[in-house]
Amino acid sequence: MKTELKTYTVKDICSGFQYNELEGKGLFGLNGKLVIQPEYQRNYIYADGKRDVAVIDSLLKGYPLGLIYFVDTKDGNGTLEVLDGQQRITSVGRYVTGRFAVCDTNSGIEQYFSGLPQDKQDLILNSKMLVYVCDGTESEIKEWFKTINIAGVPLTNQEFLNAIYSGEFVTLAKAEYSNSQNTNVHKWKTYIKGDPKRQELLETALQWISTKQNTTIDSYMSKHRHDTNIHEMKLYFDTVIDWINNLFQTTHKEMAGLEWNRLYEEFHAKPYNKDAINRRIEELFTDPFVTDKKGIYEFVLDGEQKYQLLNVRIFADKDKQLAYKTQTTQAKADGKSNCPYCAISNNKTEATKIYSLKEMEADHVTAWSKGGGTNISNCQMLCQKHNRAKGNR
Repeated sequence: MKTELKTYTVKDICSGFQYNELEGKGLFGLNGKLVIQPEYQRNYIYADGKRDVAVIDSLLKGYPLGLIYFVDTKDGNGTLEVLDGQQRITSVGRYVTGRFAVCDTNSGIEQYFSGLPQDKQDLILNSKMLVYVCDGTESEIKEWFKTINIAGVPLTNQEFLNAIYSGEFVTLAKAEYSNSQNTNVHKWKTYIKGDPKRQELLETALQWISTKQNTTIDSYMSKHRHDTNIHEMKLYFDTVIDWINNLFQTTHKEMAGLEWNRLYEEFHAKPYNKDAINRRIEELFTDPFVTDKKGIYEFVLDGEQKYQLLNVRIFADKDKQLAYKTQTTQAKADGKSNCPYCAISNNKTEATKIYSLKEMEADHVTAWSKGGGTNISNCQMLCQKHNRAKGNR
């Protein structure tokens, strides 16, 4: 790949700057000759009042912003694309066009660009930006894009994949799942963890459909790269979301990030009494002995068979030690085993065996699933063999 070092001023770069506030995109600069956010670029993530302000502070102090890379698109019109530096360029463009203010270090007053003294405005506009203009094949450019993005804020895996498979499909998918202004995002984030601007909702949608088709996200994006719609992915995503939304009447923070696509495939064909299932979920959320609240949904959907999903609170060491001492003292006095199950055995050796504490395990006298609590009044010590054979605790 060939490169040529050029110098532009901030005024040059920001000439004709356009920014889409709704989608978080810096669209154009250099009077329309610069595409600031081509499809292989991540969304703008510097709008946090810290990183964007730091960029402007650097210019006001006369510090360089570091090397920037453009790509010559060879479209015959001299159009360039930002390969690296779009976060910095978009921050500068947004400031110059009055999208945010910075705090003056001397007065402590927040100032927009238009409110700066003329000499400071000129300082920013005349600041030089060193740019390497690159010329190469698509593969060379995207490989270089990966290399130069190792430093700074790392790209997420999905941001890398968007760069590799940029095209019609990614454009449409990002418009749906990477737009934080989409009114559906709030509902989706009840069930899915992630920042739409970092492509995490899109990654989930892709993961669900690719898993459904027994393939990978990479393969799915490669196959559909030039599709002019995202109907298949959107239909499956919406189907899973609607199933969750229709089945559960209340929401909890623990819902976010569950494997909803797997749960949908396993349980969506089963009939449920919605009122009963929701009452049971609320009971389990208020149960002090359930320590893994995230497991409640699968536990209930699966007919309350897998108690390990709830990680029911185990007995405290002091309770086990007290139960062991009480049982052992009584067992020695009676001439029986300190394991209640061994004590009624027909095997005389087993019926009188006194186990050490480390050879025994705590058990619920009344199983937790039948209302028994995890406390000393419901604790008994059993030998490991009988405790593990007992099953439902």
